[in-house]
Amino acid sequence: MGIGLSEEHRALAASVRGAAGRTGGNRAPVGPDLLGLHLPEEHGGQGYGLVELCVALEVLGELRVAGPYLPVVLTSAALARSAAVTPGGGSLAGLLGGLADGTSTAAVVLGPLALGPAGADLFLVPHGDGWALLDRSHVTAEPAEGIDLDRDLCTVTAREIPPDRLLGAVPVRELAALLLGADACGTAAWAVGAAATHARIREQFGRPIGQFQGVKHRVAAALVALEQARAAVWDAARALDAPGPLTAEARLAAGVAAVLGPDAAVRCAADAIQVLGGIGYTFEHDAHRHYRRALSGRMLAGDPGPWAERVAELAVAGTRRAMEPDLPEEATPLRDTIRAQAESLRREEPLARLGRFAREGWIMPYLPRPWGRAATPLEQVIIHQEFRGLKRPNLGIAAWAVPSIVAYGTGEQRERFLPRTFTGEIVWCQLFSEPGAGSDLAGLATRATRVEGGWTLTGQKIWTSLAQYAHWGICLARTSPDRPKHEGITYFLVDMSSPGVTVRPLKEINGDEIFNEVFLDDVFVPDDLVVGEVDGGWRVARDTLSYERVALGDSWGPGSQHTDMVRLIGTLPPLRQSQREQAGRLWAEGQAISALGLRVTLSRLAGSDPGPASSVRKLLGMRHAQAISEFCWSLAPADRHWNRTILATRAFTIGGGTTEVQLNIIAERALGLPRDP
Repeated sequence: MGIGLSEEHRALAASVRGAAGRTGGNRAPVGPDLLGLHLPEEHGGQGYGLVELCVALEVLGELRVAGPYLPVVLTSAALARSAAVTPGGGSLAGLLGGLADGTSTAAVVLGPLALGPAGADLFLVPHGDGWALLDRSHVTAEPAEGIDLDRDLCTVTAREIPPDRLLGAVPVRELAALLLGADACGTAAWAVGAAATHARIREQFGRPIGQFQGVKHRVAAALVALEQARAAVWDAARALDAPGPLTAEARLAAGVAAVLGPDAAVRCAADAIQVLGGIGYTFEHDAHRHYRRALSGRMLAGDPGPWAERVAELAVAGTRRAMEPDLPEEATPLRDTIRAQAESLRREEPLARLGRFAREGWIMPYLPRPWGRAATPLEQVIIHQEFRGLKRPNLGIAAWAVPSIVAYGTGEQRERFLPRTFTGEIVWCQLFSEPGAGSDLAGLATRATRVEGGWTLTGQKIWTSLAQYAHWGICLARTSPDRPKHEGITYFLVDMSSPGVTVRPLKEINGDEIFNEVFLDDVFVPDDLVVGEVDGGWRVARDTLSYERVALGDSWGPGSQHTDMVRLIGTLPPLRQSQREQAGRLWAEGQAISALGLRVTLSRLAGSDPGPASSVRKLLGMRHAQAISEFCWSLAPADRHWNRTILATRAFTIGGGTTEVQLNIIAERALGLPRDP
C-alpha cells in the first residue's frame, strides 16, 4: 500500500515514480516540486505536509535515487519549524527559497558524520541544546567514506557560529528519524519486491523456491516488518506535522518510527540477499546497494537502543499516542444521534439495556436489519467511540455463528436462534478443528450420512472452546466424500445435548479447561438445521467472516498489551538499561500495531482495500501478546497474573490458524508466491 493511504497520496507516489522513470531512474535529479513539497507556499513550497513528503521519500528510497535531496528536505523542514521563521519572515526565512527550488544544497550533522556533500551551501549543526544553520564559510567540511555508494557523507567542524544563525531547540533528531524512516520503508519495499519476484520465478529441485515454506516465510516476515514500519512512520509524520511546539506525544511517535523504521530496512535488505542467493551477493546486482543504503540510514538515524529507552521513558511517564480517525463533517449529525441513543442506554437497568442491545442491533451493527443496523464503516466507528463504557455482550463463538445464520440460514433458523443468542440465552461452540486436520479445515474427516428426515454425524472434533458450556455448535462435516476437498462439506447446527455427543475437557498448560474434544457418534441432525446448501458448507464458513467490520486501533486483539506492561513497570523499582530498551521496543511494536489498526479503519472509511495490513496486524498482535507476557513475567516472576498469562498466551499463535499458516496466507495472497502442491 505504501505510507500514504488516500487516493491523493497514491497519485503522488505514482507521479514521483513516473518522474524518476522519465529522467533517468535512480540517477534522476529531484526537482523543486518535491524539494519544496512540505514547505509553505510563501517560502516557495507546495504547501503540503510531512506525510506527503514521506510518501515521496518512500518512492525515492525504493528507487534508490541518488543525490542530496534528503539533507535538503531535512534542513528545510527544520528551518521551517524554527522560531527564526516567523509569519512576517525571520532572519533565515530567505534561505528556504533556495532549498525549495534546488539552488542551495545542505548537509546535516547527525553524529560523527554529516548527511550531505562536503561542498554543500548550508550546514545544519548541533549547538548546545539547539541547532545552528551555517554557511560553508563557517565550517570545515571534508568528504567521508561511507558504506552507501550513492549518498554523500562528510565530516563537519564549525569554525564560528554567528548568533543570527541559531535556530533554537528544533526537533532535528525527530525529523531525521522520520525522514530516514520513510527512506527506509522504500528500501524495505524494494527488498520485499525483489525477493518475492525472484522466489516466484527461480526454480530449484523442479519447482519455484517460493513454494518452499522456509523461503515463503522469510519473504512474508519481511513484508510484516515493512508494514509495521510504514505504520510507525505514517503515524510519526502525522504527529510531527501538528503545529506549535513539539509535544511529548510527537516525541513518542518519532521514537517509535526510529526504533522500527531503519531496522526494518536492514532486515528486509538482508533477507532479500538471502533469497536471491549467490546472485544477490554479486556487485553487479543492486541488492548490495540497497543493503548499504539501509545500514547507512540506520547509522544516521541513531542507534535504535537509545531511541527505545526514550520511548520507554515517555510511555512510563504517561505519554500516549491517540489513535482516533479524523471523521468527515457529515459524521456530526450521525454522531449526535448515536450519542443520544448511547446516553439513553446508559440510563437503563442492565437487563433492560441488554434487551435493547439485541432488539436495536447494537451488538453486531454491521449486520443487516433487523439483526444489526446495516451500519456503514463510518457508523461503526462512531458507535465504537460513543459506546465506550457501555459494555456490550461478548458473543464469543456466536460471532461466527450469527453471520452464517443471517447470510445463509432460513427465516425459521434466524427467528429461532438469533434473538436468544444476542441476549446470551444460547451459548455456541465451533465444531471445526479435528485431530488429523488442524488448520486444514478442508481436510476434515467427520462424515454426515443421509437418513430419513436428516443426517447422522460421526467423527471427532478437538480444540473446541467452551464446548462443555455450549448449548449449540456450528459444525462442518463431509457429506460427499467422493468430491474434491473443498467441496462436499456441509454446515450444520448441532444441539450439544443430542444423544451421541460426548464432551471431554482438555486441561491446558495453565491449568484451565477451556478447550475440549468432542465425539460425535451417530448424532442426528434434522434437515432444518442445515445452513445453506448441502455440500456448500465451505462457502458458508468462508464467506460469513467477510462482513465489513471496522475496529479502531485501541482494540487490536486479545491478551496482554504494551499498556499493561507500562502499568506493571510503574509498580517496580527502576529497570536496568537492557530492560528499559526491551520495554521501549515492545511499546514501539504495540503502538505500531495500533497504528496499523487505524490505517485499516481509515482505508475502509475511504472505501479502499487495506491490503495486507489486517493480516499483518493479527499476526503481530498474537506474537506481541506473547512477548509482553514473557517480558512482564521476567520482571515479576512471583506475580500470579503473569504466571498464568505467560502460559495462556502460548495458545495465541496456534489457535485460529497458526503463525505458520498466517505467514503462508500473507505470502500467497499479498505477494503472489506459489501455493504448496
